[in-house]
Amino acid sequence: MDLLRHLRHFVVVAQELHFGRAAELLGMAQPPLSQSIQRLERELTVELFDRSRRQVRLTTAGELLLGEAAELLAVEGRLRNLMGQVRAGELGILRAGVPPETPAVTLRLLLDALTDRAPDLDVELHELTSSEQVRMLTERNLDVGLVHHPVAADGLRFGASVDVPLGVLLPRTSPLARDREVTLAALAGLDLVAAPRATAPGWHDHLLAVCRRHGWRPARVRPARNPEFLFGLVLAGGAVAVEPATVARREPRIAWRPVADAPLAKRTSAAWPDRSAHPAAPMFGQLAAAVLAGAEPTPAPNTPPSVPAARPWPVLFDTTG
Repeated sequence: MDLLRHLRHFVVVAQELHFGRAAELLGMAQPPLSQSIQRLERELTVELFDRSRRQVRLTTAGELLLGEAAELLAVEGRLRNLMGQVRAGELGILRAGVPPETPAVTLRLLLDALTDRAPDLDVELHELTSSEQVRMLTERNLDVGLVHHPVAADGLRFGASVDVPLGVLLPRTSPLARDREVTLAALAGLDLVAAPRATAPGWHDHLLAVCRRHGWRPARVRPARNPEFLFGLVLAGGAVAVEPATVARREPRIAWRPVADAPLAKRTSAAWPDRSAHPAAPMFGQLAAAVLAGAEPTPAPNTPPSVPAARPWPVLFDTTG
């Protein structure tokens, strides 16, 4: 028996005290409405309406039930609304991962966007490498993350991707900084400063393959986990890094130059488990893509060479398979 449905019918009849008008308000015929009330009376083993006179009246049981039914239906409405918010990803706790190098302004914009869209959602943000995120996502210890492609993992779904242009970071005193752009072949003999391979194996291998294909085999690959250490290695001489222009803006002694012969872009997207995903994961992916796309400004005319060219840039791999 659908008790709540019969109670909804009862409340309308009790308020109207007229089966015809109640049926019209409910958008149903009068006979099924009468049957619904009779079934409710049988279920509760009481008479709810006095039908002995020409005017329908509530019995004592009906009067008592009316207050209880209204309260019960209000609770049902609140529960449905609550579960609707959960399904929409607007409630609960979302465990999200972001790469350690994510700029502070990007994090703020992302958190602001999440607060605007779902103010009651509790976002637990974790600083994790792509490799750590993939592992935690597959183990269901993370709900959603921002990963750098290519990603070799089964059981994950990916949101819209954003391609961030990359260029060469080098000291402003370097002769190479005098040019508006740099070829990878011109970096021959220099070391490459990059995040350790374990942080994002797919991206690390892809970057080295592109460098070799375009005439640069780095003498060594020097691992750097944080920007300050990366800047120190680059400024010490003998090494360069391949990063977004936003990284160079943190250190005035570092110049950023686009790559002439092999434009590079780092592809980033949200990822979450393919099955039993957190309801807020797709929303996080959508907002993250919008924030990341807006984080790379469109250059104005006569832009200095330290600012990347306008997107989109060619991407030298395809994550769609």
